[in-house]
Amino acid sequence: MQLFQKLFAVVASVSLGACVATPVPQAAVSEAAPAAAEPFVIAANPLAAQAGLNVLKRGGSAVDAAIATQAMLTLVEPQSSGLGGGAFLHHYDAQRRKTTVLDGRETAPAQATPGLFLDAQGQPLPFDQAVLSGRATGVPGVVNMLAAAHVDLGRLEWSTLFAEAERTATAGFIVSPRLARLVRGNYPQNSATDVVAYFSKPDGTRVQAGDRLRNPAYADFLRRLAAQGPGAMYSGSTAARIVARTRSGPLGGSMTLADLANYRPVPREPVCGAYRAYRVCAPPPPSSGVGLIQLLMLLERTDIAARGPSDPQAWFLFAEASRLMYADRDRYVGDVSTVPVAGLIDPGYVASRAQLIGQAAGPAPQAGVPAGAVVAGSDSTLEPAGTSHFIVRDAAGNVVSMTTTVESIFGSGRMVDGFFLNNQMTDFAFKPTDDSGRPVPNAVAPGKRPRSSMVPTILLTPDGQFAGAIGSAGGNAILAYVAKSLVAAIDWGLPMQQAIAQPNLVARGASFNGEVTKFPPAVLAALRARGIDLKPGQGEDSGVHGVLIRNGRVDGGFDPRREGVVLTLPR
Repeated sequence: MQLFQKLFAVVASVSLGACVATPVPQAAVSEAAPAAAEPFVIAANPLAAQAGLNVLKRGGSAVDAAIATQAMLTLVEPQSSGLGGGAFLHHYDAQRRKTTVLDGRETAPAQATPGLFLDAQGQPLPFDQAVLSGRATGVPGVVNMLAAAHVDLGRLEWSTLFAEAERTATAGFIVSPRLARLVRGNYPQNSATDVVAYFSKPDGTRVQAGDRLRNPAYADFLRRLAAQGPGAMYSGSTAARIVARTRSGPLGGSMTLADLANYRPVPREPVCGAYRAYRVCAPPPPSSGVGLIQLLMLLERTDIAARGPSDPQAWFLFAEASRLMYADRDRYVGDVSTVPVAGLIDPGYVASRAQLIGQAAGPAPQAGVPAGAVVAGSDSTLEPAGTSHFIVRDAAGNVVSMTTTVESIFGSGRMVDGFFLNNQMTDFAFKPTDDSGRPVPNAVAPGKRPRSSMVPTILLTPDGQFAGAIGSAGGNAILAYVAKSLVAAIDWGLPMQQAIAQPNLVARGASFNGEVTKFPPAVLAALRARGIDLKPGQGEDSGVHGVLIRNGRVDGGFDPRREGVVLTLPR
């Protein structure tokens, strides 16, 4: 545990002044402080949110509640996140007015090679084949990350944080409509042996909404995790079973017990920038917080704030700014030291990119050349939709904004001790070079972390008070989902619940996807006239959870596309 303490001590020393940032406007949101003592939990499942709130009722910290929330999400929302996956934890320290990021992203095994997902002819494997393979799983990071955070930021004993999830796993939980729908979805994982076994009833049919699902194997693991700490995951019998499950065919992986024993979370400085009256901070590479901040800066250089959700020009501007951001993000961001973070959000560079927004959508935009950029190959990483996001604030005003994932639906479809293993390795580029032979930043390498679109974000006033938090599920679309919700809440003045419910539009490259049936026909027609023919999206769609402090009160919202809830603890 001393190692985790040392890691988080490094994290805690990062100040707002150390963030990469652009100047904050003087027009400040000054009403944030009065609500600092109202605890809350926002999560994608009521049982998970309640588990976190119950920890807050016992005097637990935001990190304590986050641990309990994640333990329950692993059980009741296994299609999205779990202890066999990874996460980014963004923490706000109310006393010091500082935000810190702890990177619990999965890592590639030490024996991984750049050609991990290439066939004998050097061509990329079909995704459906890769995702079910033993090679798909990276070394899980969320448990070690939470343990590291708990050393410095926990108030309650680690051993007391898993009891509610353990009891629920033993007694069983009622299968929700969304889980029942996804169990029957057209996903490759639903053919996996472990998925079929777990979700099948004695008569061979799949569970339905309203059925009770028990998971005694997970309950047993939680008892050991509570008693032994993270060693229950990274050594001993569970670690041996993870290695065996990932090394089995088809296409067995190379993970070893040493890979698990050597996993460490990484403390990172958040990337910060300004949007309207807020200071916006998000995780740096290998996550894509720099992309989110760039997108907001691009939108601030348009008149989108003077428009609204019924104005097609607002959605056109959002789409074109998104395409510019994704072109840069896809070209430069990865777990490499050459990401030009400062250059990507330099005001002059952003202004030059914003000038590319014309009257109509043209061909897919090319990446720009920001200061500090080095030659990089074009990236074609698929990055399917998945993941979950939750937000916790404790009685002291400390906040956790955490995005957590096993990658796509039920991860790799392989289960150990009642939880699914991630398929995060498929978040790497399958081809290590582009068609011109240039290396791509997101290529596989030993110990490397795949690029992520997870952006658990925290908003601050210029003097460092907590002003809000937001994040989402949705693969590469996360950046668009979060930005849309912020525009709707901040620029259009909508309550957070209404802001999140606004139709999703994801513009990346030559593709324009979104919730076609939720846009008025007149808006769709006007977008077509501007060169944007919106097509239905795919996958899990968004899972935005967000909060703003308005007039001293918590304005929280959950994504109506999921089964979330906002729970508060009155003071």
